[in-house]
Amino acid sequence: MGSPLLKAIVLGLLIGLLGLSISPVPFVLDLEENAGLGLLFLLRGAVPAPSDAVVVSIDKASAEQLNLPDNPDKWPRSLHARLTENLAKQGASVIAFDIHFIEPRSTTDDTLFAEAMRRADRVVLTEPLKVKEISLPEGERTEAVGHSIIKVVRPIELFSRAAVASAPFPLPRIPFKVNQYWTFETAAGDDPTVPLVVLQLYAMGVYGDFINLLEQVSPSQAGRLPHDAVAALQTESLTDLMKKIREVFERDPQLAQRMTQALERPDAQPREEKKRRLITALINMYGGGSSRYLNYYGPPGTITNIPYYQALTLGQSGGNGDQRINLAGKVVFVGLSEVLLAERKDSFYTVFSQANGTFISGVEIAATAFSNLMTNDPVHHGGLSATILLLLLWGLCLGVICYLTPIGISISSVVGLSVLYLLGSEYLFKTDHQWYPMVVPLGVQAPIAFVGAVVWNYLETNKERKNIRKAFEHYLPKDVVAQLAKDLAHIKTGNRVVYGVCLFTDAQNYTTLSETLAPQELGRIMNRYYETMFTPVKRYDGVVSGIIGDAMLALWVAASSEQGIRKNACLAALDINRQLQSLNQATDGVQLHTRIGLHCGQILLGHIGALDHYEYTPMGDIVNTASRIEGLNKYLGTMVLVSDEVMQQVDGILTRDLGRFRLKGKLQPIGVHELLCRDEEADQMQKDVCALFTRAMEAFRRRSWDEAIEAFQRVIQARGEDGPSHFYIEHCEEYKVSAPDDTWTGAVPLDKK
Repeated sequence: MGSPLLKAIVLGLLIGLLGLSISPVPFVLDLEENAGLGLLFLLRGAVPAPSDAVVVSIDKASAEQLNLPDNPDKWPRSLHARLTENLAKQGASVIAFDIHFIEPRSTTDDTLFAEAMRRADRVVLTEPLKVKEISLPEGERTEAVGHSIIKVVRPIELFSRAAVASAPFPLPRIPFKVNQYWTFETAAGDDPTVPLVVLQLYAMGVYGDFINLLEQVSPSQAGRLPHDAVAALQTESLTDLMKKIREVFERDPQLAQRMTQALERPDAQPREEKKRRLITALINMYGGGSSRYLNYYGPPGTITNIPYYQALTLGQSGGNGDQRINLAGKVVFVGLSEVLLAERKDSFYTVFSQANGTFISGVEIAATAFSNLMTNDPVHHGGLSATILLLLLWGLCLGVICYLTPIGISISSVVGLSVLYLLGSEYLFKTDHQWYPMVVPLGVQAPIAFVGAVVWNYLETNKERKNIRKAFEHYLPKDVVAQLAKDLAHIKTGNRVVYGVCLFTDAQNYTTLSETLAPQELGRIMNRYYETMFTPVKRYDGVVSGIIGDAMLALWVAASSEQGIRKNACLAALDINRQLQSLNQATDGVQLHTRIGLHCGQILLGHIGALDHYEYTPMGDIVNTASRIEGLNKYLGTMVLVSDEVMQQVDGILTRDLGRFRLKGKLQPIGVHELLCRDEEADQMQKDVCALFTRAMEAFRRRSWDEAIEAFQRVIQARGEDGPSHFYIEHCEEYKVSAPDDTWTGAVPLDKK
């Protein structure tokens, strides 16, 4: 299936597509939001919170200082009146109460609180939402068995008239982790939520500039809105005005972008940085989605917290509050806020919650949401296109590396890349609050890429090993192939010393034949020739190691010296010789007569070559000696010669001992035998000739040259033409003239191959 690189790319693309396909799955989205986003927050750690918001915490310490019950619902509202008056006196721009005032209490206390809110003219109250499940009649049910009605419960009328605005701020309860908040609560008539209402009230000073900017980019849309803030709030509520502005932005999705571009022009009004910052916050607030991800600054208390009892006396001489705290121009959120346990009703589980039950309060979440809006730093996804590209490239990178590298390097690479991914994601999250997937790339793609590459490589390697073993079995014994297959990864250096029998062949007059025949005809003849030789080799469990032109090298290999493989090699040599004779007799045209030499011993099986070309072949003196023995046939006029080592303890084969020879390039002489036939095929004449030749060789070794010549001549008379006898007669005649020295042991030296 193509090159390894192509396979690696295919694997990488599959990993990338896997990441894309599972990313939209709700379960995976939940994991990304809870685990992935949580990991980014933990990596980033706590950061300083903006100074625009302050939380006045209703906590246990304040209850003890003021001698009040722990339940803030039971605190006298006259106390809230005092707090409101003091916060307004300290210059707080907006005061938001995250306390529900849906039931009247003491008339005096309620009146005091209402008057304080009216005088401050900057108070926002929180509206609770109540959900009621309504079952449909049996006949009206379809797929759903009912539906939910969400009812906004407004503060008592006395407080609703006194406050500038009231708004809901619903958040999911335990066991859900709070990662988002609604900007406009779609289930409650698209009402803006508390953080948005607080921001709009905080930014009413730039309302006119905001409308003027809107009129520059879209005059028709600006005409739908009042231009004067005071007049607007006199004719309608703040929340109604905000819903109208929201509708304008929903009708023109590009409006926020155009307003931002217009505000960024050098000549844009207003020029004051604070006003431009507020206008930018309004643009982003109205131009964004109906929900936002919270950018938590840290654990509970990261946003400046002032205990309720201290806030009552801020700025007063002799007060017990921190007199260094300046509330001028700030937004103050009042509500239950302390190191809370999970069982408290206004506590929520967030990324900074701890195993000991430390949660965060709703009022601090509201302050966080407002601060996010003010600084335009909510957590946001990196973008659909960027996420798709990231998952594809990440999967491709992992797949290619894991497939093309060894397991150890793959593990290190995956870990290293994952660390880099974490660092890069943490950097983007910290600097630009961009949130890219974490669970899918690191928890799904990375391990699957590694495991997939390992499995694919294993299957491919196993398939290749089988193919290689099958191929090697044409050249080597199966047991040797099995041993080599275990160490295939180191095959270039995995040379192995084994015991083997080498059978070397060479055809007579091949050079002349190749000059006279066309290549196609020569190829046809040689294919038939080798088919005839290969068959006996395979029959007797040998393997053809290599062929070069007319020469063939066959092997019989074992762990140690074995009589069986030596006998099999001899029988194969006899069959090759006999079948080639039969082939030549049956062929009228070209005939090939082949000389065969056999030798045995320790050989080195391995690769020989360099650069990008290697051949697997036997190496060692045994191979070279087998070739020399084959060449000896030319001098002796024989066809099949074997060494003494091959014939040791081999029975059932008739041989003729041809003496000892010191072959070309060899220091030690070697005994050589001529293979004649199987014992059961031998006739009496062949046995008699062998006996005569043995007596002749005995005379030769005794230096009885005349006796040896006479004995060799009797062999010729009995057999007819006999190459070995003529060879020794010539040497006897030479030795009669120039006898060998006293160190001569009967070995005949040969100076030619």
